[in-house]
Amino acid sequence: MDTSVIIAGAGPAGLTLSAELRLAGVDVIVLEKLREPTGQSRGLGFTGRTMEVFDQRGLLPLLPDLETSNVGHYGGLGLDFSVIEGAHWVGKDLPQARTEEMLTEWAVGLGADIRRGHEVVALTQDDQGVTAEVDGPGGRSRFSARYLVGCDGGRSTVRKLAGFDFPGLPATLEMFIADVKGADIEPRWTGETRPNGMVMAGPLSDEITRIVVCEKDHPPPAERRTEPPSFAEVAGGWERLTGQDISHGTAAWVTSFGNATRQVTEYRRGRVLLAGDAAHIHLPAGGQGMNTGIQDAMNLGWKLAAQVHGTAPDGLLDSYHTERHRVAERVLTNTRAQGLLFLNGDEMQPLRDVLTELIQYPEVSRHLVGSVSGIDIRYDMGPGDHPLLGARMRPGEEIHADGGRTRVGDLLHAGRGVLLDLTGDAALLRDAAGWADRVDVVTGGSQAGGDLAGTDAVLVRPDGYVAWAAPGCGPVDRALRRWFGAPDAGRAAGRATADALAQG
Repeated sequence: MDTSVIIAGAGPAGLTLSAELRLAGVDVIVLEKLREPTGQSRGLGFTGRTMEVFDQRGLLPLLPDLETSNVGHYGGLGLDFSVIEGAHWVGKDLPQARTEEMLTEWAVGLGADIRRGHEVVALTQDDQGVTAEVDGPGGRSRFSARYLVGCDGGRSTVRKLAGFDFPGLPATLEMFIADVKGADIEPRWTGETRPNGMVMAGPLSDEITRIVVCEKDHPPPAERRTEPPSFAEVAGGWERLTGQDISHGTAAWVTSFGNATRQVTEYRRGRVLLAGDAAHIHLPAGGQGMNTGIQDAMNLGWKLAAQVHGTAPDGLLDSYHTERHRVAERVLTNTRAQGLLFLNGDEMQPLRDVLTELIQYPEVSRHLVGSVSGIDIRYDMGPGDHPLLGARMRPGEEIHADGGRTRVGDLLHAGRGVLLDLTGDAALLRDAAGWADRVDVVTGGSQAGGDLAGTDAVLVRPDGYVAWAAPGCGPVDRALRRWFGAPDAGRAAGRATADALAQG
């Protein structure tokens, strides 16, 4: 094998996954067909859940120019993200090129091998691994690995080569996105519905304005394009919808998207897996595509690493599909709903008016904010009735440990499991001893009034979700076995010896 894992694609999902695998000590080669980064802005920020993900890995200080806001939207209707207390606000106005630069720095610093100008053109797999044929600067070559992950976008070559089913709805309209210089465009950040479509605009700098143009009846859908649209097409659509001529401006870049909605039926076929847009495509409403892909990678990374190391319990790698397929289904549903709201004309105004009234109710607002931010994601962790079970552990939650306050998010920087012992339970420490090579045990007291109030102990997975909590979830070793595999035999034997000596 040339490496343990091959990743096709060096976008946000592929870069995040490569770093997560390197955190766990897994060799990885990233094959990216583009010789150089595009430098394009594309995705412009992060949802609240992705902000938490970056916080849990200590990455936010690498983005000193990132601005945050509590203002968002659902289908063009304003939302106040501060209705969910203690959650990160959205990160905004950060070009995707800057995000990829940060993730590349992180991944390469951890030892990821990123090879640009390498395109996967064929692959085969068997019970032992995967072999990819690759066109690169030196011609055709082969790379072999135990697993291969396609993070190569909505038109994924890996998805097609591996035979994944990709059902869904085709595009019925086209949306232009462009960064325009030299055009005096009034900001319309949450979008403006027109009788025959929608426009959106927002300044990225003193010189550049991001614009979005969608004419309801303007063909062809983006799925049929083989080349990017021209700026003349974008300017023409803008003028037809707004009456404003922006053709005197220049475009830094132009692209198009459709409202196609598709999702693979399985995220894994043997030793080939998919993440990000390779697994699901949808209308780019609220920038959820890039964020969902990054969170796919965070869910998959530690599980695939455990599989490579031979410590994964049965079914752990398959839980990637179980957990993330359901999340993407919800994203596809809410992006379709948002498309109906802001990409149609006056006939949708009664529904917009009703939803605007409903958003004033805190319960409705929290539901919609949780949906588009990813904050409300909760996984099935098995039996138990603790309110934290399956939910995210807020990285800003603090405990008293080592003579001071410690943020839970800081304890997750290493990408390992964390068992928080909040009562100094010696039996809990003995029970967890066999997993010391995979799970860090931290003893301390919880902050009064925080999420951990009234909680004795919490087991947090490497991706930040609560896998077990006491009281209410039974013995901790059951959860440790389910998510981290069998205990280390030597450590377990040492614990048994210590227990026997203590008893006699």
